[in-house]
Amino acid sequence: MDAPTRPLTIWAVSDGRAGIENQALGLAEAVARQTPADVTVKRLHYAPLFDRLPTALKILPDAMLAGDSDRIAAPYPDIWIAAGRASLPFSLRMKRRSRGQTFVVQLQDPKADLKAFDLVIAPEHDGLVAPNVLPLLGSTNRITRDRLAADYMTWRARLAPLKGPHVAALIGGRSRAYDLSLDRAAALALQIKLAVAEAGGSVLLTLSRRTPEPAKAVIKEILKDTPGIIYDGDGENPYFAFLHAADHILVTEDSVNMTTEAAATGKPVHMLALDRVREGGKFEIFHRALRMHGIAKPFSGHLEHWSYVPLDETARAAHHLLQLYAEKSGRPRLTA
Repeated sequence: MDAPTRPLTIWAVSDGRAGIENQALGLAEAVARQTPADVTVKRLHYAPLFDRLPTALKILPDAMLAGDSDRIAAPYPDIWIAAGRASLPFSLRMKRRSRGQTFVVQLQDPKADLKAFDLVIAPEHDGLVAPNVLPLLGSTNRITRDRLAADYMTWRARLAPLKGPHVAALIGGRSRAYDLSLDRAAALALQIKLAVAEAGGSVLLTLSRRTPEPAKAVIKEILKDTPGIIYDGDGENPYFAFLHAADHILVTEDSVNMTTEAAATGKPVHMLALDRVREGGKFEIFHRALRMHGIAKPFSGHLEHWSYVPLDETARAAHHLLQLYAEKSGRPRLTA
């Protein structure tokens, strides 16, 4: 192994979708805050002919990549941090390709042979148990005070004049377990409208790519006269700025990522109910854990106040990763 005279090299690998990339990049950045490291983002896209093939059939993944994809070639990094299905064909081969020199980390349940990875970091509600698995409450993310404050500064001119309390509303939508019908969207929007009016504040609302178009339209129509900002995907994304400015955060129950990011702020997290497609399951376990930790509560229609220690599972994961890496590589940890 190399002498510890240079920064670690880390690749954060995903398909580039924000919710997936932020998990890999967030952990990579957290490692770099604890030890000197150079982080490179790698985005993988498969050609349409191969994109929907299961991982087991992507036997020649390099040849299956689309032209706009980043290539995966030597020299390989010290640490490989990957998230999402697109990364798996490469993650499963990385230890062999690098001749054991790359420490391979996979986020979420890979639904593959866990022995292919040095470390798997998965939400505790997945129930994944193995010696090389680290369970987390929620998911890794890029939330830090400095990042939120920096993003806020680019939006300060628009956010500062808005009357408080500022109510951030993070709206997801359709998933395997949940849906957002027109009636549910109208009910949520009215609930938010009345709560903001009661508090005399402003709404900071974001709609996701998973929000159905009819739901977007009705939410925007109901809230059009409510003071604040509604972001529907056009232009610069104010998501981090909204989290910084918020006094309360309302988040739909379909997204582990958005809920975990809200919990990282230490601000009251109010859960917004969606239409259930499936009862029970992993989301119920996750929401129950948040309530047990005093982080989140079902939204009552009123802006209640409570406090808790901000959730920082990403820093814990980075510390654990570096401990295991030091044991494997023999390279002592350096302090950033």
